Amino acid sequence: MTLATIDIGVFTAYVLGIIGLAYWVSREKAGHDKNTEDYFLAGKALPWWAIGASLIAANISAEQIIGMSGSGYVLGLGIASYEWMAAITLIIVGKYFLPIFLKKGIYTMPQYLEDRYDHKVRTIMAIFWLGIYIFVNLTAILWLGALAIETIAGVDVLYGMIFLGSFAMAYSLYGGLKAVAFTDIIQVVLLVFGGLFLSYVALNQISDGQGILKGFGIMTDKAPEKFDMIFDPSSPHYISLPGLSVLLGGMWIMNLSYWGFNQYIIQRALAAKNIREAQKGIAFAAFLKLLMPLIVVLPGIAAFILAPDLERPDQAYPTLMNMMPVGLKGLIFAALVAAIVSSLGSMTNSIATIFTMDIYSYYKKDKSQHHYVKIGRIVSFSAMIIAMICARPLLGQFKEAFQYIQDFTGFFTPGIVVLFFMGMFWNKMTTNAALAAAIGSAVFSLIFYLVLPEYPFMDRVGVVFLLCVGLSIVISLLERKPQEKAVDLGDIDFSTSSGFNISAVAVSLILVALYATWW
Repeated sequence: MTLATIDIGVFTAYVLGIIGLAYWVSREKAGHDKNTEDYFLAGKALPWWAIGASLIAANISAEQIIGMSGSGYVLGLGIASYEWMAAITLIIVGKYFLPIFLKKGIYTMPQYLEDRYDHKVRTIMAIFWLGIYIFVNLTAILWLGALAIETIAGVDVLYGMIFLGSFAMAYSLYGGLKAVAFTDIIQVVLLVFGGLFLSYVALNQISDGQGILKGFGIMTDKAPEKFDMIFDPSSPHYISLPGLSVLLGGMWIMNLSYWGFNQYIIQRALAAKNIREAQKGIAFAAFLKLLMPLIVVLPGIAAFILAPDLERPDQAYPTLMNMMPVGLKGLIFAALVAAIVSSLGSMTNSIATIFTMDIYSYYKKDKSQHHYVKIGRIVSFSAMIIAMICARPLLGQFKEAFQYIQDFTGFFTPGIVVLFFMGMFWNKMTTNAALAAAIGSAVFSLIFYLVLPEYPFMDRVGVVFLLCVGLSIVISLLERKPQEKAVDLGDIDFSTSSGFNISAVAVSLILVALYATWW
């Protein structure tokens, strides 16, 4: 696929527009210098619409668009569970987790761990997350994003990474989270519009111009197996989506870890004006997650009908893009790049926040706010350079890099959920029990991986979580130490507005309807 001159023009206008908008929203009043709250938490003044849009923009990247479209091509609508179950997870996070985090007034997730346990836990987890974010997440976004650009526009992977990294730094480095969050509004509008238009064109083409409803009907008739949401054990796809575990098992653990305890995601909610604004933003994001399968899964199923002989499933999305008319192709390409660079900007800002606030400031306590912001910018830039250098050596040999990354992070996910969840809602949880759960997660997962390699990934996550819960309970009861830092739940206001409650009911009913329709 190549881009026509008008497509390149559209894309160039998008790049310049995002950079210009970022600098405009990042400007400060005369005489005011950015402090750490301004740079890392957007001055704790983000409105709900910016929070919701930024949550989705940070979440959706090239590996999700290309990868989930490819999974839609192979698995069908079942892969949409990752999106739809995330919607109800967001509601839970907004109702039960955010009130605790915002009451503590924290900048980072490791900071909460010190508040609940001790500085040792904070430091260990801060170093762990920095390693994961730089050498797993950031490298993956860069590498898979550059591969997508190479597939679509023919740009060499190295130059693609340089462009993506430079673009992300150009609009996010100066303004910090505020620049990222407010430009994410444009990024999400572009992503949603571009994705929906791609689905529209594909469905219309399936029906030979007779409309999208006709096209959808033809698609369900020709490939009814692509609309099964829950696979039984006889399905060849069971190992990827193991039946009811999607609704009742390990996916909950994965989602709670990602949406509830992940600095990269939750930082937007920590930057809210207040708890009500944060919860409205979370609800907005939940509705957007319900919409995502139309953008990232449906195109893959449509590609199965229009181009059933693709060599690789990840060619599904680029193949559909090639069907777009001149001009709009550039807009769709801009939407894909928007998804990549918004994730890069979010990730580097979170890396800078953790390093500066959890590690550097502990050893350099008496520095100025300007100094800490400067360190944050240096760390953001350095993390991007390190990721560019390491991306090919770490991921270049893998044909399915995203699957390897999911499997690797899944080793630690159960322990992270136990670390936070038990610490928040069980006042007897001790520091040693928390560390044992974190270490046990990796050990138990490795044993499962080596002894039962065919055991479904999602089931493994669920079983390891239960083992870690049991381990933490046993150690805590054996130690019998009074926990002075335990969360006083009686001091936390878990009440929510009527608007949030209505949103929660609406999201739940929509999910029930979706699963009832395509069970």
